[in-house]
Amino acid sequence: MGAQCDNPAMLVEKNVPLQAFNTFHIVAKAHTLVRISSEADVQDLLADPGLGSADKFVLGGGSNIVLAGDVKPVVLKVEVTGRRLVQETAKHFIVEAGAGENWHDFVTWTLAQGYPGLENMALIPGTVGAAPVQNVGAYGVELQDRFESLDAVDLHTGQVFTLNAAQCAFGYRDSVFKHGATASTGGAAGDHQALGLKGRALILRVRFALPKAWKAVLGYADIDKKMAEQGCTEPTAQQLYGWVCDIRRAKLPDPQVIGNAGSFFKNPTVTADQCADIIARDPKVVHYRLADGSVKLAAGWLIDSCGWKGKSVGQAGVYEKQALVLVNRGGATGGEVMTLAKAIQTSVYERFGILLEPEPVVV
Repeated sequence: MGAQCDNPAMLVEKNVPLQAFNTFHIVAKAHTLVRISSEADVQDLLADPGLGSADKFVLGGGSNIVLAGDVKPVVLKVEVTGRRLVQETAKHFIVEAGAGENWHDFVTWTLAQGYPGLENMALIPGTVGAAPVQNVGAYGVELQDRFESLDAVDLHTGQVFTLNAAQCAFGYRDSVFKHGATASTGGAAGDHQALGLKGRALILRVRFALPKAWKAVLGYADIDKKMAEQGCTEPTAQQLYGWVCDIRRAKLPDPQVIGNAGSFFKNPTVTADQCADIIARDPKVVHYRLADGSVKLAAGWLIDSCGWKGKSVGQAGVYEKQALVLVNRGGATGGEVMTLAKAIQTSVYERFGILLEPEPVVV
């Protein structure tokens, strides 16, 4: 492995093992990998006669992917760093982080600086740049609730553009970055919100609006339990952060120890009538009523009730402490992970009539 390019500003590596770059620790290689630490690296890449026109795959923290085999597109490993307070408004601290920053480290840093608001999303694996793609969320807070804007570069034109929340088209674990173009791929940067940006945009920096009038977001059973245990009804942001870390560590395996991609399936949303029908058959179903009248069901409960906890297909398994998490028991292939996922989907559909949707992207 080494520089294969005359331009010293851009590091191009060949046949790079990706096991350390995906949290499932699936063994696979990138035929070509380019490290992106600045906007200039993207410009150099696009100007390169061999790489500029090649298919590309943007890799952040690798916490939301399942590698089905070696990656043939040019892998762009995002390593843009930096954290800073951009400005203060009457109501918010506007804080920015480079896309290559570790998400949890950034959350920890914001609290240390006295900018609360991200504490419910502590310990979510991955990078800051990947967070808007997935619209990450946990314990009642989603990225879109704290998002201000982001800067990205168009991998076709090299143009840098900025998107606000509306232009990112956030949904539940969804954004404009997860969908292909639905309109003409021409147009100026201002037209990007009309297009799907999957495979077209590389996020450089993300800004968050963190509230000065901070209020704890509560209401989840695990957090209620912590409040009762500690006799604390009004936790500080730092206390809430500590609780969320404790809860996640108790439920979820550390990717450094056992390969996983966090929650593997999205929590499905059903109508009130559908939920009533399921409750009639399974009164214990874990569910949360949403403001619009629909009901979110706990995917982990659905999977557990079908008997999957602790089961395996090859070296891919369902985590013993949380059925929503699939794990690599040692040497699992992407194929084994997806075979297990499909078997779980079939079980849940046959019992509940609900098709679970995976969160990770299969590459």
